[in-house]
Formats: sequence, C-alpha cells, structure tokens
Amino acid sequence: MTLEEALSRPTIPVPDAGRLFFGIGRNAAYAAAKRGDFQTIEVGGRIVVPVAPLAAQLGLRTNLGAAA
Repeated sequence: MTLEEALSRPTIPVPDAGRLFFGIGRNAAYAAAKRGDFQTIEVGGRIVVPVAPLAAQLGLRTNLGAAA
C-alpha cells in the first residue's frame, strides 16, 4: 500500500499505518497502538487505524471522497 492509497481509505491496518506514517515495523506499530500513540478502532476483533485523524495530526490531507 502506498501513502496515496492509505489517504484514500477510511481505515488501514496497524502495520501499514506504522510503516507509512512513522517508518516503523509491525511489532513497533502494534506496541505504539497499544500505548495509545495513535488512535485505533477495534472491529470484530481486528484493530484498524482511522486515517483521517492520523493524517490531520501529521498535517496531511485525506483523499476520501475523491473519484477513483
């Protein structure tokens, strides 16, 4: 997944958020999520990261609603 693809989705997996936005690996991303370093949502036992709040926190704009 690219940063552009991530910014066009409402949520992304924790490892992708860690890699794309912070340059950290899978285990470090889950540890950061557990500490509350970035917002997560649990959906059916799966933990995902809402992109809009994370992007806003980092000064990025999402592409939600953009034509595919």
